[in-house]
Amino acid sequence: MKNLRDVPSPGPEAYDRARTALRTAMGEPVATVVRPKRWFSWPKVGVAAVSAAAVAAAVVMGTSGGSVPAGPSGAAPQAAEAPLVKLASAVQAAGTQPGDASLIINTKFGLDNKPDLNYTLYTDKGQQFTGDSAKTLVDAVVKGDAQPATPYDGNVMAAARLAANGDVDKARIAMITAAGNALGVGLSPAEADKAWAAAQAETAEMFRKIGKTVPAPKPRPTGKDLENLINNHLWSNTEHALFANAADAEVRAGVLKLYATIPDMIVGKTTVDGQAALTLTAPPAILGGSTDVLTINAGNGLPIREEITSAEPSKRWVVNYKSARVTLADVAAGKI
Repeated sequence: MKNLRDVPSPGPEAYDRARTALRTAMGEPVATVVRPKRWFSWPKVGVAAVSAAAVAAAVVMGTSGGSVPAGPSGAAPQAAEAPLVKLASAVQAAGTQPGDASLIINTKFGLDNKPDLNYTLYTDKGQQFTGDSAKTLVDAVVKGDAQPATPYDGNVMAAARLAANGDVDKARIAMITAAGNALGVGLSPAEADKAWAAAQAETAEMFRKIGKTVPAPKPRPTGKDLENLINNHLWSNTEHALFANAADAEVRAGVLKLYATIPDMIVGKTTVDGQAALTLTAPPAILGGSTDVLTINAGNGLPIREEITSAEPSKRWVVNYKSARVTLADVAAGKI
């Protein structure tokens, strides 16, 4: 990705089409958890590269299916609800620190255990600046080289804010469908059939445009498969909101409330560098047998660490996070 800096960036619509096609192809979670922007900066990636990535992921993902169940609202209270909702209330009461942007610095350790440092600056206006060092981030801000805001980013932020301030059930549906609603969540069976067919057609057209063999149409997932897929989307989209805009207290509070709605979420207690922390473990069933453990500060909810272990043996990734509220002017002046 870092070698593609001279390729023009895709527009928001191209990015969303690729993401929608990928989501449509995801009939059930697979071993390797897909994590987009927050693991690496998206420098100058061309449309062809985005499409190829979506197709590569789509090829290994299948579905099983039938009818769509009722929407995700009305689930029984989960064990995770009490501590996460309590923390969300404390986060929202404390409010967002002064500034006009959220800075998150992540250091990823992959299979070779070599650190990969990335900076993401998400502004209150919805702009996003990235860099692989403090200097490249400063340069991007000084040049005004912001990645264009995408509808997907706006959708996940809006869903998180809605959860913080309003109807969590409605926010849950909004977060699940942030990248599209091929699964028909919250729709009638007839509407869900149309949404699934339209998404399948869009995916087929995407394959045709890049000269790939069009996969056979897949039936709509149903039952437990559908439930797991819905919660997979909720986990993934909610994490995207957190890792892009963690220092915004309203977004962070909404994220915590949405995490609390995931069935079988396990919340544990630990300490990190002497500070109390919580571990959030996603149900392996929604990740195709993989595990994803997110560690957050028990006092303010900020992300500290994420550990992903693939269902495939010997595949493990660790990402460490630091978050802060900043101003664009300070970043441009090199004050990070």
